[in-house]
Amino acid sequence: MSEKSKISKKEYLKGWIPYRIKRYWAYIAATIIALALPWIKFSDNHFFLLNFDQKQLHFLFTRFDMQELYIMPFLLMMLFLGIFALTAFAGRAWCGWACPQTIFRVIYRDLLETKLLGIRKSIKNKQKDPDYKKNAAKRAIAMLIWSLLAIVAAADFMWFFIPPETFFNYLQSPSEHTVMIGFVIGVALFLVADIVFIKEDFCVYICPYSRVQSVLFDEDTIMAVYDPIRGGSIYEGHGQEKHKLFDKQKDLQAANSSAECTTCESCVTVCPTHIDIRKGLQLECINCLECVDACTNVMGALNKPSLVQWSSERETEKHEGKTRYLRPKVLGYAGVLTAVMVAMFVMGSKKENMLLNINKDTRLYKVLGDGSVENSYLGLFQNTDNKAHTYYFSVDNKNIEIVRPNKEFKLGARSKRKKAIVLRAKKPLIANAKDDTSVPITINAYALDDKKRVNIFRKAVFIYPSKKHLDEKMAK
Repeated sequence: MSEKSKISKKEYLKGWIPYRIKRYWAYIAATIIALALPWIKFSDNHFFLLNFDQKQLHFLFTRFDMQELYIMPFLLMMLFLGIFALTAFAGRAWCGWACPQTIFRVIYRDLLETKLLGIRKSIKNKQKDPDYKKNAAKRAIAMLIWSLLAIVAAADFMWFFIPPETFFNYLQSPSEHTVMIGFVIGVALFLVADIVFIKEDFCVYICPYSRVQSVLFDEDTIMAVYDPIRGGSIYEGHGQEKHKLFDKQKDLQAANSSAECTTCESCVTVCPTHIDIRKGLQLECINCLECVDACTNVMGALNKPSLVQWSSERETEKHEGKTRYLRPKVLGYAGVLTAVMVAMFVMGSKKENMLLNINKDTRLYKVLGDGSVENSYLGLFQNTDNKAHTYYFSVDNKNIEIVRPNKEFKLGARSKRKKAIVLRAKKPLIANAKDDTSVPITINAYALDDKKRVNIFRKAVFIYPSKKHLDEKMAK
């Protein structure tokens, strides 16, 4: 027996907190964050809100309008790169520790069915479903309670697209917001069907993440790993032969003289996805570490460390040295993720507190009797700031004057207004032009009360007639 195996149960388990308890705290934190975030506002902006009603994105308490949604690709890249990096480093830690599917199943199976109603005898046996026929009334109560919780979860999901204050205002006139209400009810019904009937089959057969993870793992990825050197190979057969589970402990020890595995099956019965961790890496494993807790308790009673560890294949299964945490793959993901975050914050820091769209009128130009030429435009001014401003603008060509609007105008916070813009060239812009010519101009719009911060430039063109057309118009 190795020195490591001589550790006493009291010494080995001293200060040890089961991963199950740690996961519960992680679930509580994730639930509080999910429920609280939609309500938290700073300067009337949310932490994250993809508001389809107002066509706005709120991120990190900064508001972005439709014209500024260039930040969305960065958010999507951060999401996928973050998942890839987490998977390469710690396997399906997201699935076992923060995924809503897992949290909801723990609430329904472990809290409602087991602790509250006693339909299941123990949370340590997740392989065998209880006799629901004998517990029909209790199951109905569990489904009713979960249905209410599912409605809350569905509403909370909707709050990331419709602010809570707006959501509850809409509920006061349900006939006018049937799509929103139908969506909430649809999500709630899905959660009931998923958590009560589909269960962990969603993780195994439906969720695409389990298929992606296999190409992201390597021998240094942290996961629940069984130690076959200490525990022994519990399956008969080698190489390409079909493996068969040893039936008894004595058969296991006959094949592996130093095998420490007691074949108690605690790591198997506690697994929510119904796998045997002793088979090695399996895509169904969600890294909940229930098997680690189970084996720790059993082996602790024998004064031995657990045969299933939250570690890597290199360290636990192959015994080829310590886990390489800062390996090239992980550093590469971290580097790319950092670059994307920096680019996103740089782009986000250039947010414009005023938006302006200028479109040329269909009429090319208008020649007045004195020979001056007018061009008409339609401008859409939008104040994206949180306070009102007074606006006006200028043109970079000194020979062009502003006819309309002839005075400054005020826009309230987050409001917009269309303005007819008329520019006039009193002096010839192009002498003796043979054809109508587009003269590039730049319009500078700004807030009179905060020009340093609210100040934007837009390119446009001024159409000036040829000498022939100018003479014809003046002759009329």
